[in-house]
Formats: sequence, C-alpha cells, structure tokens
Amino acid sequence: MHDVAKSISNRPVQSSVRPRRRWRSVVIAMGLLVAIVVCVFGVKALQIGKMMTTKMVMPPTTVSSATVKEEDWAPRLTAVGSVSAVQGAVVSAELAGVVSEIGFESGAQAKKGDVLMKLDTSQEETLLRSAAAEAQLARTDLERSRDLAMKKVVSSAELDSAQSKFTRLNAVVDQMRSNIAKKSVIAPFDGQLGIRQVNVGQMINAGQQVVPLTSLDPVFADFALPQQYLGQLTPGLEVHVTTDAIPGRVFNGKLTAINSMVDSSTRNITLQATLDNSDHALRPGMFAKAEVMLPEKHKALVVPGSAISYAPFGDSVFVIEKKKDEKTGKESQVIRQQFVRVGEARGDLVAITQGLKAGETIVSTGVFKLRNGMTVTINNDLAPNPQVNPKPIDS
Repeated sequence: MHDVAKSISNRPVQSSVRPRRRWRSVVIAMGLLVAIVVCVFGVKALQIGKMMTTKMVMPPTTVSSATVKEEDWAPRLTAVGSVSAVQGAVVSAELAGVVSEIGFESGAQAKKGDVLMKLDTSQEETLLRSAAAEAQLARTDLERSRDLAMKKVVSSAELDSAQSKFTRLNAVVDQMRSNIAKKSVIAPFDGQLGIRQVNVGQMINAGQQVVPLTSLDPVFADFALPQQYLGQLTPGLEVHVTTDAIPGRVFNGKLTAINSMVDSSTRNITLQATLDNSDHALRPGMFAKAEVMLPEKHKALVVPGSAISYAPFGDSVFVIEKKKDEKTGKESQVIRQQFVRVGEARGDLVAITQGLKAGETIVSTGVFKLRNGMTVTINNDLAPNPQVNPKPIDS
C-alpha cells in the first residue's frame, strides 16, 4: 500500500520538470538564431560601409597613340571639274545619201585621212561624165573661136561668150567632183572612235552623226577657282588630278591655260590643265578633283584625322600626359582634352593651326569613348599608319 502511494505522489513532480527543460531549449535556440542574424547583418553592414567609404578606381582604358609632327606642306588649291578631250568631235555626213560602205569598227583607232564611210555616188558620177563632156566641147569651141578671132572672122563678143561658157562648164565639173568627194566621210585627226550610229543601206540626211572621234592623249582637266587666288596662279604650276572612277591613282600634269575673264555670276576663274593619258585611262566627261600645287612651302603640325573629336561647340583632341599620385607616388598616364583649330586635310592627316605643340602625344583612335582626366594605357600593336597619299588594299 505504501509503495503504491509513493509512486502516485512522485508523478506530478516529473511532469513539471520536463516543460521547464523544453522551454529553456527553445529560448537558447532563439537566442542563437538572433545572434547569428545580428552577426550576418553586422558583417554586411561593415562591408557596405567599407564600399561606400572606399573610392572606386576605374581600370585604365587601352588606347593607341600618335605624336604631333611638324612637316613641310606645300600649299595647294583644290577644286572639282571634269576631263575633256584636246581634240574631239562627232563626225557627221556633210551631204545626204545612202550609206554604201562603212570602213571602221566601233571603238577602233583611226588615223587622220582614214575613210570612215562612203555614200552612194552613182548618180553624181553620171552627172560628172555629162558635165565633163560639155566642158570638153566648150574647150573645143573656145579654141576655134580664138583662131577665128585672130583672122578677124568672129567678133570679140563671140570670143568672150565662148570663154565664159568654158569657164562655167569647168566650174560645174569641179562642183560635181567636190560633191563626190564629200560623199566620203574622212577622219579629221588621229583618235579613238566611239560607237557607230549608221548602217549600210541607211538613207541619211545632211548633218547625220556617224561616229564620235576623240583624241585621248593628252587630255584636259577643266576646273575653276575663286577669283582671290588669281594672283597665285601662273601657267606651268603642277596639277594633280584624281577621279572616283580610278581610286588610288594620281594623274600629274601642268596648268596650261587661265581664262581671260572671270565668271560674273560665280566670281570664279576657269583653268585648264594638260595631263598625260598614254594608257587612255581618263575619258572625256569624267568627274575629276584637281589640286594646284603652289611653289612655296610652310611648316604644319599634322595629326591623324581619327584623333580629332568633332563637335558643334569645338573640335578637340586628347593629349596624353604623365601624372604622379601624391599619396602612393605611382606614375600613370592621364588624358587631357585640348580644343584645337583644324586646318586642311590631306589623305589620313589633318593640319592643326592652333592648340598643339610638336612632339606632344595624343590619342589617335577611339576618342569617342574618352573623357577628360581618364587614366589610359597605350597599345599601338594594331594602330593604323596614317599617310598623306593612302592606298587602300582593295584599290
């Protein structure tokens, strides 16, 4: 009995101890979780604070560089014009008739005096024989009249009439021969023929175009310059001509003619240069760009055209300078934006009239991505080679 009562009296004591232990475990777990969360947020807060207080340093931008050079540039005057033939004409028929013979091929070479085309002359030749017979009869009558006049058989009036008839009939014969000769179209000078515009058997009128004939060596380049340059122009100056039809090639010649009048509407003076064209590369009518080279030279500071940043508020380049960090003592390359005044351009190069000095190093490519004060590093492994007279590989 006593044992049963003892076991019953001990049960409430065990049930009150177990909840206390469970509650303590929960509190400890929650405390550990709060401590972990506080630690994580603390570490992140420290990292964010450090990032905000630490100055961001951008890595250096890789650029290519070029040195500002001083070169002797001969002044030149540039204009646009066209190529024309020294001698050129569209050969035409002087008289009407039927084409009986064509003596050339389209695009062939012709010599002065070559027969290019013949018209039918059968009717003219028949009339010529008739006129020649009448002229021969008139000659006989004239000789008879002279003999009779010496014997005082005929009067002087009859002799004069016979002389007049003989002269008139001889003129008719000469006219018929001239018409027959004009039925043959002759090349007036040496040159290259174009495409024929007539066919055998075709009836053509007087003035009908037969074929273009052009002398291609040498050729003229006709262009104009403003009147203010007239005092610098003299015959014999060197002229360089280029055309889009033959990229990369320069045709050299001399200024041979200066017009005697200035165009009153444009105030330009017309000029003409003579160019060698032995290979017939230039053809009349081609668009041409002419450059007149003046004799004096001047010093010019030149940079690659790709180094210039063009903008409405002013053109500029980026000068590369060495800068030493006051804290670390480390030396780096920094760019400085320098506004410049741009002069004439020749090929890949551009003259700078103000803003730079010879020997300065500038950024040559990729200026659109740069800002003033940026740190850069130079790599010229793939840098282009600017030239005054560039020759593209595909030209």
